[in-house]
Amino acid sequence: MASSLLLSNPFLTSTHHPTNLTRRRQPLTLKPTSALTLLNLTKPSNNNYPKFLKPTHPFLGLRKFTTRISTRDADTDTSVPPPLVGEDSAAFELGKQKLSSWIYFSLILGVVLFVLDVAWIDNTTGFGKDFISAVSLLSESHEVVMFILILIFATVHSGLASLRDIGEKLIGERAFRVLFAGVSLPLAVSTVVYFINHRYDGIQLWELQSAPAVHQLVWISNFISFIFLYPSTFNLLEVAAVDKPKMHLWETGIMRITRHPQMVGQVIWCLAHTVWIGNSVTVAASLGLIGHHLFGVWNGDRRLATRYGEAFESVKRRTSIVPFAAILDGRQKLPQDYYKEFLRLPYLSITALTLGAYFAHPLMQAASFRLHW
Repeated sequence: MASSLLLSNPFLTSTHHPTNLTRRRQPLTLKPTSALTLLNLTKPSNNNYPKFLKPTHPFLGLRKFTTRISTRDADTDTSVPPPLVGEDSAAFELGKQKLSSWIYFSLILGVVLFVLDVAWIDNTTGFGKDFISAVSLLSESHEVVMFILILIFATVHSGLASLRDIGEKLIGERAFRVLFAGVSLPLAVSTVVYFINHRYDGIQLWELQSAPAVHQLVWISNFISFIFLYPSTFNLLEVAAVDKPKMHLWETGIMRITRHPQMVGQVIWCLAHTVWIGNSVTVAASLGLIGHHLFGVWNGDRRLATRYGEAFESVKRRTSIVPFAAILDGRQKLPQDYYKEFLRLPYLSITALTLGAYFAHPLMQAASFRLHW
């Protein structure tokens, strides 16, 4: 190859050049040589050219040729997904699971539900009804009370999340997770129960429940929303503090579609329920929930940037907040077997729980009505 370039170089002096007619022809011998020697050999002598033909940049053609090759190779490389910087989300290997860990998880879940019932839900022993009554004193409007309940939950939930780094240093990861869940869970239950009990108490703005295909559209939208809503199932043992809780930088699965799946899922859920119910209480609840999750987008990125630095910036560059945006503009390169990232137990569990929640709606409504919150 080197010899071909040498012989085809237009700037090489030739024995047939007019200035060389009187010179004795020397046989051209090709032998292995270094790249540096090759460059020196192919460097033209300006003395052998008429003034008006002297090359100004002898390697311009070679550099353009090299640049074209490099550019083509770089373009080919970008079609391959870059190596992961974050974690593989929803990865679950049965062989690595410890039976004792899931026994502890079941025991902890049972204890949490028992304490939650006694200390908060049960009207004879808990504080849940008193909490709802106290908030209801602030306004006679169900819309206002609904919005205040969401505001209280959002402030506590996001506030504690913002204090996570400091809290974990002071009391440890597991203790802070217990504190976080112990405060957030009762407020979440109160907000959900109040919504169920008062979702039809507001001003009716529209009525679309009898419109063709609306039920099917709402059902499908709710189903999709749960696929986005619960990435916490990626690490259930950490949620229950069986394993040491960590702040994860997920990058695969649903994260390739959007960097903030909980926000997207909440928006879809709110829009579906608002279309179906169509009154002012649902609008107030939707505005509060969407506002909380939009704040979570900014707050979550801020916290991840603080914790992971350049690694998060790399993930941020090839993901998007708006679903599919990074894929469509080419920043996110999907692997050929991308669908396999969803064929995992956590996503299958979400599917089963979503179907179960749909069929359990009558039970949830009956349980909420009995509380009279």
